[in-house]
Amino acid sequence: MTEQNPYQSGAGEWGPGHPPQQPLSTPPPGYGYPGPAPASMPAYGFPQQSAAPAPMGGAPLLAIGDITVMSDQIVTPAGPLPLRGAVWNATDMSHTEEKIPTVAIVLAIIFFIFCLLGLFFLLMKERRTTGFIQITVTSAGRHHSTMIPALGPHTFPAVMGQINYARSLSTM
Repeated sequence: MTEQNPYQSGAGEWGPGHPPQQPLSTPPPGYGYPGPAPASMPAYGFPQQSAAPAPMGGAPLLAIGDITVMSDQIVTPAGPLPLRGAVWNATDMSHTEEKIPTVAIVLAIIFFIFCLLGLFFLLMKERRTTGFIQITVTSAGRHHSTMIPALGPHTFPAVMGQINYARSLSTM
């Protein structure tokens, strides 16, 4: 770059041009910038303190997927539900399959040829659990459902323990 920038105002200036300077109080108009805010509105883009804190139902007692159980309500992405009288259901849609791994078959063939003990490798089993557990809560005529991935055969009993605790809270 041996030539001067033709868009610069003065002679002898090199490099990119500088954007026009505007006062900080008025942002440039365009996409994403609102017009000047009235005095009654808070400043744009800055978090504001509310006059009073939002009422909370207490600390969360239980969280099952995207369902959170508070002391007096159930919080879901669709909105809060009353805890009293809620009906909880869980459906196990997971399955566990058992198979002989490929490594065991290869080792069985290799060691069968050499020492006839290779058949013991066929006793190796591999268990794999796949699927989901569906949790459903119904309260005050509203319904919410969530899916929890099954990580193993222990997942459904653990989720059922949480559901039973939520059922006991719903009867209080």
